Amino acid sequence: MNLAERLNEDMKQAMKDGNKFRLQTIRMVRASIKNQEIELRRPLEDNDTLNILSRELKQRRDSLLDFERGGREDLVSNVKAEIEIISEYLPRQLTEEEVKAIVVQTMQETGASSKADLGKLMGALMPKVKGLADGKLVNAIVQQSLQ
Repeated sequence: MNLAERLNEDMKQAMKDGNKFRLQTIRMVRASIKNQEIELRRPLEDNDTLNILSRELKQRRDSLLDFERGGREDLVSNVKAEIEIISEYLPRQLTEEEVKAIVVQTMQETGASSKADLGKLMGALMPKVKGLADGKLVNAIVQQSLQ
């Protein structure tokens, strides 16, 4: 079962269970997927769907920070719940130690040793961790490693 089929099945189950919040969240994600399919004029592959899920998760994490800064606790709890639901469909995220190991390995492969090599390092690193680690975490570790 591919990711889109799994989303459809989970949406049906949420309807049966009467879980309106889960249903609403899955529908929002499916709408983003459908919009991308229309834009590309083809069905999406799992990799494309993962990219959309990652983008949706990033949007919600950014919103969460804004809501926390603004003191909107009512919205914070909703966004946290949406993040949990969307995270179920993404692969397990790498730990900070795993990301550090990949950064060190990629630095050795590319010969990156200073901030001048940042672009080269990030270009080689991001395909390895795409969908598996938060970009902000990766960037922070790279910045720390290049000092």
